[in-house]
Amino acid sequence: MIGVGSVWDYPRPPRVERCGKRARVVFAGRTIAESTTAFRVLETSHPPTFYIPPSDVRLEFLVPTTRQTWCEWKGQAQYWMLRVGSEESPRAAWSYADPTRSFAEIRDHLAFYPARVDACYVGEEQVIRQAGDFYGGWITSNIRGPFKGGPGSLGW
Repeated sequence: MIGVGSVWDYPRPPRVERCGKRARVVFAGRTIAESTTAFRVLETSHPPTFYIPPSDVRLEFLVPTTRQTWCEWKGQAQYWMLRVGSEESPRAAWSYADPTRSFAEIRDHLAFYPARVDACYVGEEQVIRQAGDFYGGWITSNIRGPFKGGPGSLGW
């Protein structure tokens, strides 16, 4: 369950845990994802990243891209574009088809960048996006930083 705390108390290597609250993603006026069984990944200096099961995502709005990245903890990530009618958001989401053993629970779950959709929510609270273009953390009122991703945080 989500409690109040500092991202500096989060572990390294990261940990996967159940969110315990409803996670929701909105784009182009549509609810793209909504789940009460999402996971969140906690890592030192980062706001949590939320991973939503594919069964709770409107997959018809996702288009695979050729972009892939490597995470030392989770493995190879695949990126997805959101397309709803004429509205598109390139690289709005990512997933792990074959994550490392420690992150097997998030296999095929989708993580969304708050900056690349209209809104993300945890419970009824709209999240604030993590600074920078690389990270996709969801900042809520119950967590404290400073958070990695902003200017000057590259070497943290």
